[in-house]
Formats: sequence, structure tokens, C-alpha cells
Amino acid sequence: MKAYIGAIDQGTTSTRFMVFDRSARIVAVAQKEHEQIFPRPGWVEHDALEILRRTYEVIGEGLEKRGLQASDLAAIGITNQRETTVVWDRKTGQPVANALVWQDTRVAEDVAHFASNGGQNRFRAQTGLPLSTYFSGLKLRWILQNVAGTRDLADAGELLFGNIDTFLVWNLTGGPNGGQHVTDVTNASRTQLLNLKTLDWDEEMLAAFEIPRAMLPQVRSSSEVYGAATLPAISGVPIAGILGDQQAALVGQTCFRPGEVKNTYGTGCFLLMNTGERMVPSNFGLLTTVAYKLGDEPVRYALEGSIAITGALVQWLRDNLGIIEKSSDVEGLARSVEDNGGVYFVPAFSGLYAPYWKESARGVIAGLTRYANKGHLARAVLEATAFQSREVVEAMEKDSGISLESLRVDGGMVTNDLLMQFQADILNREVMRPVIQETTALGAAYAAGLAVKFFSGLDELRANWAVDHTWKPHAEELERETLYRQWKKAVTRSFDWMDA
Repeated sequence: MKAYIGAIDQGTTSTRFMVFDRSARIVAVAQKEHEQIFPRPGWVEHDALEILRRTYEVIGEGLEKRGLQASDLAAIGITNQRETTVVWDRKTGQPVANALVWQDTRVAEDVAHFASNGGQNRFRAQTGLPLSTYFSGLKLRWILQNVAGTRDLADAGELLFGNIDTFLVWNLTGGPNGGQHVTDVTNASRTQLLNLKTLDWDEEMLAAFEIPRAMLPQVRSSSEVYGAATLPAISGVPIAGILGDQQAALVGQTCFRPGEVKNTYGTGCFLLMNTGERMVPSNFGLLTTVAYKLGDEPVRYALEGSIAITGALVQWLRDNLGIIEKSSDVEGLARSVEDNGGVYFVPAFSGLYAPYWKESARGVIAGLTRYANKGHLARAVLEATAFQSREVVEAMEKDSGISLESLRVDGGMVTNDLLMQFQADILNREVMRPVIQETTALGAAYAAGLAVKFFSGLDELRANWAVDHTWKPHAEELERETLYRQWKKAVTRSFDWMDA
């Protein structure tokens, strides 16, 4: 019996390779960042070939750190930044352009065009999603309309499309020489091209967005063997799990029962509630999406609240303003003041996602006086994450009819005690951090491990989950509601900043 399971965690800012043992303990990890490309305001791109190189590098480095070989791995799972759109030549593997990142807003005019006939929720019944710059479908349409020669090549069947998961699997399983062109139901559900009921590409959506079906990958479950790796370092290892990053965190947090919820604090914040086999339409600004599909088991659905900018706001404070040297410095700076000094930061850099879905919103700092200093700004940056998460929690409770007792949290920001305590205070709920905090990579490892019987079932996975720390709310109700009311006022100041 092989001793380990691998996971590729391809995120917005970096790529990691992690190896877990049967108890979900981390055996090895390697990580590398990739370039963030901003050609114009609102445009965000990645070099897909750089991401592929980083993936190969971290696999090699991760194995080398512990002296592991391909023969030590039972399988590898993949989790990825969702909605980021890649189009490449099926014969050469060369992308026709940089990948368009999920944060990219260049299709705002297309959103307005399609919404002008039927409204922003025109395609919600089929896809569970409002019209937004967020999803892959309109990004793919933009490439076909704006990159010279791509429309003819696509119509001739020469181009392939995928989110990052698809691009990685295709290359890892042979690329131009027999690479598997597949995706899983979770990533497919983020394209705005998948019919949530049939779990297949929706012909009406393809016609509306003018997308040739031949470009699209085959839609598979989240946990099955898609093919064997051909990369020398992992040659022959089954690629056996795919989950979009937020669904992977849901699985990594073992939220397998309807009503269980997790919030991941990364570049953005993503709060998902498992709704089981029931597809719950949202009336309060959330997304209806696929949670996971494990092999032949029925698909499970989720409600999701997507927040575009949380951890990225800390990076902005570091990189654009130079107020801190490294991201971890933000907590110390925020603790240098007693409160936010009346300062609120609404980070609508890519518009507002859940629960507002306002493409024309832009970032706003409100409440400035001469009393305010960089400590207050740092505190406002952290508090923005917690305020936005409360807005999503309230929407989720209304949509689902379920009142949250506690919130399971994961992601890079959950090591920030000040933020987590403020989250508990503003929510008036307990916030629980698990012992194993790398839940996104762990979810991909779980999906792959289930596919090859490395793990026996969901009960074994649940047994691995344990609480590392719990934050209990301490704030007085008057203080909590006053802060939240001021936040809501600041949010309205960001609305309609960009002219139609």
C-alpha cells in the first residue's frame, strides 16, 4: 500500500505541491509565486505557461525535500483558482493569450449588453449565476472576439478551453500527445456555461455566448481517475481528483452534511454552505453552485458568497502603498490603535461581488479625519474582511432558512488573531479554526484518495478534522451594530462610481 497522497494547489498568486499521509498530516510542501499582470485598470492576467512551469517545479521540489518518488504516491489531486480562463492550441499547447484571471473586469460591457435583455439574472435558472465579469464564459467569448485569428481556429476545432485545472490536467497527462481534456463539475459550474440540473454544457448558453462546443472539456466527477501523469517526476501516478479551490476547502473542512459552512480567507473570501442534493435558488445575492460529486455518488450543491478582495487588500497595502513590508505586519500595525478611528475601507477594486453584484462599484475609504493614521487604515483593511463576511452570512441564512451556530474558517488570513476575534465579534458567532489549516490542498488530496481507495470513506475523513482554536464573541451589541451600520453606509458610497 502506497503511503502518501499528493495535491497540486494552483492559486491566484502562487502554486503549491503538498504531500499528505493517511492521517492528513503534511509530509512535504513546496510553493512558488507567479507574476500578476495588470495591462490596464481592471485587467488582470496570468502567464499560463509560467503557472505550468511553477507547477512542475514545486512537484519536483516537494518530492525532493522528503526524498520521495512517484512510487510513493497513490494519486494526485488538483485544486485551482476558479474562473481564470485559458485558451490554447491543441497541437502545440501554446496559449493564444495570457490567462484572464477571475478578478478581471474587461467584459463589463458584455455584462451590460446581455443584462439589457432579460436583466442580470437572465441565466440564473440554468446556471445558478448572475451575469458578472467574474465567470469564465464571457472571458472566453472576449478572447474569441478580440485575439486575432482565434474565432476561425476555434470553429475549426483547433483550440481548447479550460480553467486552470483543465490546462494542468491536459499537460500533466501528455499535452499534445494524448493529454486528457477534462474538468470536474465544480469548475464547470463556474463557467456560466454548465446546466446545473443536467451537469452538461447548456446549448442555450453556448449559442448566446457564441462558443463552439468542441472547445470545451469533458465534464467529469470531482473524484475519479482521469489519466496517468507523464511528467517524469510523477510518471504513472493517477491524476484522480479535481475541485475548484473553494469547493476543495469545503471538502477539506469535511462539510459533508447539509447546512455545514466554511469560510476561506485568501485573495478573496468565499463562504460555502453544503445544501446536499437540493439545489437552492438564491434571492439574496448568493450563487447556486456545485459543491462536489464524488465518483458515482449523486452531486451535492452549495450556496456560495463570493467576496473579491480580502487578502488582496493586505497585499495592496504592502505593494501599492508600501505601508507594510510583509503581509504579516498588518496585524501589528492594526494593534497599534485601539479601534478603526472611524475609518472604513470598501475594497471594490473589481466591483462588488456577493451580495451586491455591482460591476460599477469601486474602492472607497470613508470616514477620514486628521486623527486617522496608518494604524487605523490597517485596522480598516482587516475589518473590511469581517464586515463583508457578515453580509454574506446574513444572506446565506435568509436563503437557506438555516441559522449558523458557528463558522469554520481556513486560508492564509486565519493566523491573524485580531481579524478572527473581530470576525467572531461582528458575527456574534463562534469562529473555529481546524488543526489542519491547508484545507484547500487537503480537499484535493481527499478527492484523489477516495478515487483510488487510499481513504475508505467520508467517516475516515471526518475523523481527521479537529479544532485548533475557537474565538468567542465579546463585543457589546450596541458597539457591534454601530460598527456594522457605519460599514453599510460606507458600502453605499462605492456604488455606481463608474459611469454606465
